[in-house]
Order: sequence, then C-alpha cells, then structure tokens
Amino acid sequence: MHRCMSTLAGLQHEGYSRVAERLLAGGNRKFPHRLTFNRSDVVEFRMQAAEHMSISGIQDKVSLKLVRGKLVPAEKDGEYILKPIPTADIPRFKNDIPANEHLSMQLASQVFGIATAVNAVIRFADGELAYITRRFDRRNGVKIGQEDFCQLSNRTEETTGRNYKYTGSYEEVGRILKRFCKAYPVEIEKLFALIVFNYVFSNGDAHLKNFSLFESEFGDYILTPAYDMICTSLHFPEEARTALDLFDSFETESFRQNAFYKRSDFLKLAEFYGMNMTRAERCLRQFADSGTAVSGLIGRSFLSEKAKADFLGRFRDRLRAVAD
Repeated sequence: MHRCMSTLAGLQHEGYSRVAERLLAGGNRKFPHRLTFNRSDVVEFRMQAAEHMSISGIQDKVSLKLVRGKLVPAEKDGEYILKPIPTADIPRFKNDIPANEHLSMQLASQVFGIATAVNAVIRFADGELAYITRRFDRRNGVKIGQEDFCQLSNRTEETTGRNYKYTGSYEEVGRILKRFCKAYPVEIEKLFALIVFNYVFSNGDAHLKNFSLFESEFGDYILTPAYDMICTSLHFPEEARTALDLFDSFETESFRQNAFYKRSDFLKLAEFYGMNMTRAERCLRQFADSGTAVSGLIGRSFLSEKAKADFLGRFRDRLRAVAD
C-alpha cells in the first residue's frame, strides 16, 4: 500500500489521489509524481535564471511550469516552486527537510483547518524527494496584489538592518493586520491559529516575511494561505522557540517563572488582539485534543523513522506548554 504524495491518504500506487492531482494541476491536467531531472540540475537552472526569477530566500528553489504533463523550469510565469534537499550544511536530518515541510503543511490543513498553499512531495528522476508547492499569487492567470508584513511595515535591510525579518513581535503583526485588513475580526482568528501552530510545531522561522496579505476577489485584503511552515527545530535544536516575541514589551507572570510561553501567554495575546476569548480558548483546545490525529499523520509521512520520533517528541513537548 502506497500513500498519496500530497494528502498522505492510502493509495494503491505511487503518486497522487485524483483530488490531490486536480488541486496540484489546477484543473483536469495530469500532474507527474516524478520529475525528468535531478537535484544536481537545479543549481544549473538557478544560475541560468538568476537575473529573471523572483523567488526570494537562500534555500535552493526553482520555479516550474506544467507543460503537457511535465514540470519544466520557468524563468517567468511559473506555477510552482520546487524545494529540493538544500546544498547548505544542516546540523540534523538534512535529507528529511522536504518531507518535514510537507508534513507540517499537511498537519496545518488537515488537522487544524488552516488554509495552506497546495503542496506535495515529488521525486526527482533518480527517486530523491523534493517539496513542491503551487503558487497562489495568480488568479485566472493574472498576478494579484500581495505584500508580506515586512513590506507592510516598511522594513528592509536598508531601513532596519540585516535581521529586519526578525524585528518586531506577534503583537505588532496583529496591529499591522488591523491596519490593512477590513475583515480583521475574521482574519485575526486565522492569524492566532497560525501563531499557535508555529509554536506547537517548533517553527522558529515564522518571521515577518512569512505572513502576507493578498487581494481577495472582492478587492479587499486578507491573509494569504499559509506557506513556509516547517518544524525548524528538528534540524536546528538550539534555536529560539519563536522567530518573534509574542509581545512588544509585556511579560506574563508565567513567562517570568518559566522563561518560555505557555497557554496563559497565548490567551493574553488573544486579549491584546481583541479576540473573542471563548473562540481563543476553543482554538487552544483544538490543539490540546489533536494528539491522535497528529501522531497518525506523522506515522504516514515521508520522514525517516528517526525523524518521525524526533518530530513527535517535539510536538508533545510544546503541546504540554499550551495545554496546561
């Protein structure tokens, strides 16, 4: 028995379920589960397209387009972003990075109902896994307005310094959302769930550029589907527990005593956001009750067995913090 390389549901053959294939292909096109090139070719693709591609970040990435059932590199109008195993030195579980991001994104969408970019794992020609995600910044073939929270707060390396993505707090992220989003009461609950998810699943890279707004079909701005979510501490166990502090300067008594965030800290953040506290409690309770579903999805993931055990242990440790 195989499992779908997108949803992780049981499948009789390697590849994607029909539902996953339609989501990945954006219609009734065929979507391949194996590429016609290898990871070594990605570096060459990137060098050739360096002046034209718009994908940011230091991770090895390449833009792809689906052409007659095959995924091919694209200098412009790319439909997908492919992320192979990085060439950079990674302390632990380097080969598990694509499976880690895929699992994290599937956990967000399947277990917690968080809207995410359509994603999957895919094999290179030699069988090695990579992570692939479908771009969401186009609608009906037209690029739509989108800005991340660094852009919205006028943060650049020139204005704020080299670590500009990490300057600020999640409290400030809420203020930025309120300033630009008319549907704030709805969107703030989505933001809160994202922040809790990133904490529970040890994503220490949930910085300002990993939150974005885009233009809805009605012309207002809402949160984009979640992207770039990964259990970073699986690979960098000594990193900080969050990319940003929860608050500008406030500290709860719990944080002063424990030196890490717990349930009361997230409830205080919800209070700062002006959320309905019953709904904030419900969100935290959903995480507290998720153990069985999370364990099941980890078990079906493409992580190595040692990485699965490590991932599950980190989840359980963080879950105790927000459940108490």
